[in-house]
Amino acid sequence: MSVAGAQTDGTEGVRAGARDGAADGVKDGIPAQALPDRSSVGLVAVIVAATEGEPRALTIRVPEQAPGRGDGLPAGPLVPEHATLERGLRAWVERQTHQRLGYVEQLYTFGDRDRSGGDGAPEAHALSVAYLALVREERPAGFAEAAWHNWYRYLPYEDFRAGRPPQLDAIAPRLVAWAESAGDPALRRRRLDRLGLTFGLNGGTWNEERVLERYELLFEAGLIPEARGNAGPAIAGDPTGVPMAFDHRRVLATAIGRLRGKIKYRPVVFELMPPEFTLLQLQRTVEALSGTQLHKQNFRRLVAAQGLVEETESLTSGTAGRPARLVRFRREVLLERPAPGLRLSARRLG
Repeated sequence: MSVAGAQTDGTEGVRAGARDGAADGVKDGIPAQALPDRSSVGLVAVIVAATEGEPRALTIRVPEQAPGRGDGLPAGPLVPEHATLERGLRAWVERQTHQRLGYVEQLYTFGDRDRSGGDGAPEAHALSVAYLALVREERPAGFAEAAWHNWYRYLPYEDFRAGRPPQLDAIAPRLVAWAESAGDPALRRRRLDRLGLTFGLNGGTWNEERVLERYELLFEAGLIPEARGNAGPAIAGDPTGVPMAFDHRRVLATAIGRLRGKIKYRPVVFELMPPEFTLLQLQRTVEALSGTQLHKQNFRRLVAAQGLVEETESLTSGTAGRPARLVRFRREVLLERPAPGLRLSARRLG
C-alpha cells in the first residue's frame, strides 16, 4: 500500500480545506462528542465504482451542513475498539452504507492545524486518514442515506471525454482575473505560471493527474464555496461543481488524482470490472477514470501488447449489433497486481 503523510500544499499560505468550519457539533464528518478535546483521528473513505462507463463515488448525507452542501464521504472517528485504522474504516463504511470493501489502500493523511476550525474552539490538530476503495456498485443502504454519484458532479471541469468542458471556459477568466489582481509583479507572474501548470492556461499543458492542485488553486482564489466556510452554500450551475461537506471535496480530488496515476502503471481497474467484459467496456471505464478520450485501435493494441486480458468463449447477447467477444483479466495479472498498467495516450477533442 502507498502511504502519504501530512504535508503542505505549496500555495500562498492557504491550505485547501483549512477554512472549512464545523457546524452543529460536527467536525470532519465526525460527531464532536466522539472526539478528544485537543486532537482527533478521523477515518474517511473514497469509495469508487465504474458503472456503465461512468465514475461513481459513494456519498452520505450530512444534514448538519449548510443548505446544498449535504454530500459527504463515509467517515467516522478511530475509537479504542478498532484494532487498526483499516478495520475502523471498514466498520464505519459498513455501518453507514452497508457496503463491504474489498481493495483498500491508504490515500493520504490530512493534518492541517486549522482544518476544522471556525467553531470558536482552541486550535487543535484534527487528523483525517483517508482511504481509497475500489468496488463494484451495489445499492447502498443504511441510516446515513447513502447514494452513488458521478464524481464529475463535484469536479465537472475534469471531464475531457467529450472535448474541453464548458465549465473550464467559465472558470478560466476568473482565474486569470485573480492572478492579475496581485499587486506585486513577481506574485502575479507566479500565479500565471501556476495557471499554466495546473489548468493548461497561457500556453500550458493539461495534466489529468493534477486534480488536487487544481482544486487547491480554486480554493486559494476563493472561487469555490468551501473557501468561504459554511457561509458559502452551493450555487446552482456553479462551473466549479457541487460542494461537499467539510473538506471532503479535497479528499475526493486527492483520490481521483491518485487513481489516474495508478491506472498507468498498475491494473487496478480490475477491481471495477465484472469477471467478464468487452474491450469496449474496459476502454470506457479507463476513459471515465482518466477523463480523457482514447483512440480505440491504439487502446486495443496497448492492451494486447501488455498481455492484460485473455479471450473467453462467451459473446455478448441481448444487444443490438454484432456480438462482441468477452474477455477477462489474465490470472497472472490478478496474482501480480503491481504489473504494468495502461499507458494512456489520450485523443484531445479541444
